[in-house]
Amino acid sequence: MVEALQDAGVVVTGAGGGIGAALARRFAGAGARVVVNDLDASRAEAVAAEIGAVAVPGDASRIVAAAREALGTDIDVYCANAGVGSGGSESAGEDVWALAWDVNVMAHVRAAQELIPGWLERGSGRFVSTVSAAGLLTMIGAAPYSVTKHGAYAFAEWLSLTYRHRGINVHAICPQGVRTDMLAATGSAGDLVLQPTAIEPDDVADALFKAIGEDRFLVLPHPEVAGYYQARAAEPERWLGTMNHIQQKWDAAR
Repeated sequence: MVEALQDAGVVVTGAGGGIGAALARRFAGAGARVVVNDLDASRAEAVAAEIGAVAVPGDASRIVAAAREALGTDIDVYCANAGVGSGGSESAGEDVWALAWDVNVMAHVRAAQELIPGWLERGSGRFVSTVSAAGLLTMIGAAPYSVTKHGAYAFAEWLSLTYRHRGINVHAICPQGVRTDMLAATGSAGDLVLQPTAIEPDDVADALFKAIGEDRFLVLPHPEVAGYYQARAAEPERWLGTMNHIQQKWDAAR
């Protein structure tokens, strides 16, 4: 299946660094023609120059048309990777909540609105959603991030169950800590929960390519997340108690 990526048109949003840059490098290494997107034009251009790709900087939720023009063909693989790690509680400002919804969920919806009709017509397409283990579980100290990542996972799941029989493949990547700028910005909560088992962005790319080869929806760069997800569903009170214990440790450490 990975062999089919040769000459494929691939778009990776938020690819100026971190997971996005690792995905862009991996797709380019597989022979794909890659569009590197990032809000930061200089970072997008640097990654594109490194891998022989083309940079299309700008708002990740509105680049499908520009990416098609840059590729000169339709998009075969779309990686909805751009995200914001909005922290805070229920009292976070409306602007914080709105940004998290727009980038972490609605950017995926807008891209799908433009991509799905053409993919259905031709009978093929691949949508990759960089979610987070927070989309399956949660993250202390980050209500906007946790809630919107649940939404991103739900949307990817809906796309998969709705269109898989019509040739559209969907992958939801759900890592825990990854050594990126976003992890560094999580502060003491990330130090407590994510840093001890943090992996490199290249490990996430490895996990995605393995899932592509197996036509598998759920991508778990941290395999232990499967057990946590099962425990959350099977024994929610126990799971919530465990998470609350972690919350109390964080409260005491601050």
